[in-house]
Amino acid sequence: MYKLCNDFAARHSFSVTLVGCGGTGGFVAEGLCRILPPHASLVLIDHDRVEERNLCRQCFSRDDLGQFKSEVLARRLSKRFERAISFTTMPVGMLEIEVPGLVIGCVDNGLARRDIAEAVKDKLCSPSGHAGWWVDAGNGDNYGQVLIGDAHRLNLCRPDGDTYHFLPLPTIQRPDLLRQVPPARDCAAIAEEQGPTINLAMAALVIEVVRRIIAGTCFWVQLYLDMEAGTLIPVLATPETINALKRKGGE
Repeated sequence: MYKLCNDFAARHSFSVTLVGCGGTGGFVAEGLCRILPPHASLVLIDHDRVEERNLCRQCFSRDDLGQFKSEVLARRLSKRFERAISFTTMPVGMLEIEVPGLVIGCVDNGLARRDIAEAVKDKLCSPSGHAGWWVDAGNGDNYGQVLIGDAHRLNLCRPDGDTYHFLPLPTIQRPDLLRQVPPARDCAAIAEEQGPTINLAMAALVIEVVRRIIAGTCFWVQLYLDMEAGTLIPVLATPETINALKRKGGE
């Protein structure tokens, strides 16, 4: 069984950056506050404001209308969990991602994922070695996936003993995600079609992945959830799997 490297978690401090604080991201933010050790810093990134249409399925109330999602969550959760939480309303493409640590993407379109990929390029996987992981979460009406990766240099994606220090970036594993466009439907239409628990379920998967990565017990490169079928399918990090993903990514 191959596991994912967690060297970054043994450092005196590391950073966890959450990109996207909407449907899944808002629940992920709270979960992170529950499981992260005190020496881990938490940064929330989202430049969207809370709108009326968000209230039907995101963790905001009418008192939050008009405010930035990242700011609302940072203030609320820092008070509740008594920990410092940073936030920014700048797009991730304009920011310098902090490493070592984790980058968690809870976005719903290819452009945002492309910006994350560019932001983590040569940061998580650098000449000095492994500095962390990008955990990408996405979902449809009643299904979703979590992908884990850190490297665009695919020749590095081979195990060292029983440990993977480098895996293909999520956008290399699933290049189709770069073509995803933001939903054009309004919130009421989405709420009618989307399962009422899909965002909570996806957030729980993300938190479990983060917990296992930090503990050094994560063996997954991908997870696929289907709420209709009642299934959760893990894809283990093995040489056979990773080689197939590298070929799929066009190496």
